[in-house]
Amino acid sequence: DNHEHPIQESKMNGPVLFLISTYTDGTPPPSCEWFCRWLQDASNDFRVNKSLLSNMRFAIFGLGNSLYSDHYNTIGRNLDRWLHKLSATRIFPFTAGDENVVQSKHGSIKLDFNAWKSEIISVLEYLLAGNQKNGVVTPVAEIDSVSSTTQCLVCTIHNPHQQEEEEEEEEKGEEGEDVVDVEDVGDAMSHYPLLTKLGCPNRSNGTNGVSMRKRNSKKPPEMITDELRKSLSKQGTCTFCIRVQVIRCKIDLHKIVVCMETTPSLACANKCVFCWRHHSNPVGTEWKWKMDPAVDVIKGAIENHYDMIKQFKGVPGVKADRFAEGFSIKHCALSLVGEPIMYPEINDFIQMLHEKGISSFLVTNAQFPEAITTLLPTTQLYVSVDAATQDSLKKIDRPLFKDFWPRLIESLKALSLKGQRTVYRLTLVKAWNVDELEAYADLVALGKPDFIEVKGVTFCGDSKSSDGLTLKNVPWHDEVLHFVSQLTDMLDGYEIACEHEHSNCVLVAQTKFKSANGEWRTWIDYARFHELFQRFRATGESFTALDYTATTPAWAVLGADERGFDPQETRWRRKEKVTQGC
Repeated sequence: DNHEHPIQESKMNGPVLFLISTYTDGTPPPSCEWFCRWLQDASNDFRVNKSLLSNMRFAIFGLGNSLYSDHYNTIGRNLDRWLHKLSATRIFPFTAGDENVVQSKHGSIKLDFNAWKSEIISVLEYLLAGNQKNGVVTPVAEIDSVSSTTQCLVCTIHNPHQQEEEEEEEEKGEEGEDVVDVEDVGDAMSHYPLLTKLGCPNRSNGTNGVSMRKRNSKKPPEMITDELRKSLSKQGTCTFCIRVQVIRCKIDLHKIVVCMETTPSLACANKCVFCWRHHSNPVGTEWKWKMDPAVDVIKGAIENHYDMIKQFKGVPGVKADRFAEGFSIKHCALSLVGEPIMYPEINDFIQMLHEKGISSFLVTNAQFPEAITTLLPTTQLYVSVDAATQDSLKKIDRPLFKDFWPRLIESLKALSLKGQRTVYRLTLVKAWNVDELEAYADLVALGKPDFIEVKGVTFCGDSKSSDGLTLKNVPWHDEVLHFVSQLTDMLDGYEIACEHEHSNCVLVAQTKFKSANGEWRTWIDYARFHELFQRFRATGESFTALDYTATTPAWAVLGADERGFDPQETRWRRKEKVTQGC
């Protein structure tokens, strides 16, 4: 806690274990920015004695995601280097925990940590037993390369001359290839005899001064691991997995709905701060997992949807007629989690839904413009526009693509060419993206969506963002209305059409959906849509959003006393006082 002398005034009674993550752009967590800054300055300042930390023994476990390749575990590696340069002694090599389940050595970052913890406990028991008395700890030379970070106390105890021999081996191999394939590790290990013969933890964790490049496995990995399945099940998610697909069927405890919420892909190219799945799903920029055919995915989704509905038979509050309706799926929301448009057979998936008379509502995060271009007509296509500027989008969505902003722009351009209903989804995060009105207006002009759905962010009780998403970031419904009112003033041909107060949501529509007598037609004629889709498949004849509109009920229009709540339903109101948000 002492910013001026964090080390001098700390007692070094035992080894120090660091667990540290890397934040956006390779920055340290806010809580330890001062420490990292001090340590970096001290390690590079010629006025600071390089034996400053000679009495410290340490080990570091870094938390990162290898998909962010430019800054994967940057802070952990830097911390290891800075401590080493100040003569601190490693008791175990730096270990990188990987949130990317595909590349994680043990299948998840939690399992990576458990493996590291097991090794560390063994090392600590060894040290506490006093075994180090028989060994000689040699001074640690100054280093600047991460590849030298394999020197550790246990290695030195076994062989006090290891560092000298390692340096000789490094000099011999300077002109050689320092990155080897996993298949060639056996040959490479022959150059590191000390580490292969001694009982050093380096042998077990695979870091022997050689950066190993894994070749692509012949068999693609499973999208859902055992750890991920447990996590999703804890969150109330119904999963089925013929191989990789995960399906959740959304059920209202008080009202059985005829809409099935699902996804053919758990993977996403973003790690949004408001992700309601708390980033338990895998991420990626391309499909690299085993894939089930669309026919199996749809079959499994429907079967699980019905199985979940059966569980509500006899539950208080479930009406018999609604229960019966639940066994006739009419709509499918491809918006559960992840990026459904990444699924290689997404067009087959959509076509099969429509052949069964099920409408499609697909949500994409605007990172795959080519997929939007080639996508078959959907009942309604949403694009999430979570921020209006490059900087704020990076902060809120934390995208994996380096060219995330050009991809967003191209996705919006592709959206403008789709003939069917298109929607911008704007999630307002108070104090983060509510002041970008002009920039939002520019993006609307680019994509020309039929509708703009503006919703206040939903706080899910947890956030892994560096700034920490809290209830304070949830806007009130009146604040959302104020934002939308200002936005529509900047747009030509758009007006506020509807509101859904209890969902903290407002709908803006192009005025082409408003008849001469002032009647809005923002709803959907589903039967007509299915007719038009089948005609499109048979003849190639295109159709537009105006071809399958329906009249908006009076209670859903802005200004109605019901404020978007269907008067035929019964609304439940909580008794406790609401202190923030909707």
